[in-house]
Amino acid sequence: MSIPAEIARRSSPLAAVRKVRMRDYPVIPLAILGIVTLVAIFANQLAPHNPEVGILTARFKPPFWQHGGSTEYLLGTDQLGRDVLSRLIFGARISMVVGFTAVIFAGALGTFLGILSGYLGGWVDQVVMRLTDTWLALPALTFAIFLAAIVGPSMWNIVIILGVTYWTRYARVIRGEVLALKEREFVRLAIVAGCSKWTIMRHHILPNVINSAIVLGSLMLGVVIIAEATLSFLGVGVPPPQPAWGLMLSDGKQGLMVGYWWLTVFPGLGIMLLVLSANLLGDWLRVKLDPQLRQL
Repeated sequence: MSIPAEIARRSSPLAAVRKVRMRDYPVIPLAILGIVTLVAIFANQLAPHNPEVGILTARFKPPFWQHGGSTEYLLGTDQLGRDVLSRLIFGARISMVVGFTAVIFAGALGTFLGILSGYLGGWVDQVVMRLTDTWLALPALTFAIFLAAIVGPSMWNIVIILGVTYWTRYARVIRGEVLALKEREFVRLAIVAGCSKWTIMRHHILPNVINSAIVLGSLMLGVVIIAEATLSFLGVGVPPPQPAWGLMLSDGKQGLMVGYWWLTVFPGLGIMLLVLSANLLGDWLRVKLDPQLRQL
């Protein structure tokens, strides 16, 4: 008597392996980050209204499921009659652009200086590490606010400011790994073979520290998004009328006590989900890319 196809499919080793692999992946964080990324890319097509222009006669409309709401404004409107849903959609673009760009900029700068400091040593190491210590001694958010107040509010200014503020995390971690790698046999063999220092750093050191830089970058993404939202909330980040989530929180805080809850709940929920997903993904990458945590 033959085994039914359904039982054979369920009992097959391939199905079991696929089930285990899917269980190992952070599906929910990846799904949230994927959705936010797609929303940010296709914001122009998804947003039902202009996020920067409102209608004064439509001020403080509640979400469509509440009394007085309308399906024209699914998540309600703000104090200027601007559609909250459209502003959330374009705010996702600002958060993702600032977050990823600042992380890449800080990671590239910090990784370069960490490799340079760890491998060359001597006065180069002293200069870079004393500069790093000075940067780390300053409160990151306070320093970012100080720089933003000097250069002025702008999305790309915030990217540069956050990159300059958070590169020290990469430099410190990468330098520690380079100090261990430079004593390994493959580096000593490259020196014996006559490779230049730049060649060794580029072809032998960098590929072995890139995993750590990626993990640190994924963990820093949530920190950078929170920092951008904080700067926008304080009025020194993305300038109005651009729909940054932190700026939406700042604009809606006065209406929270009089019942206009949607002005703060929706952007706050967006920030929470995005940061939580980035942190969970970073933890998963740390476990998967660290041989010690994988017990290899």
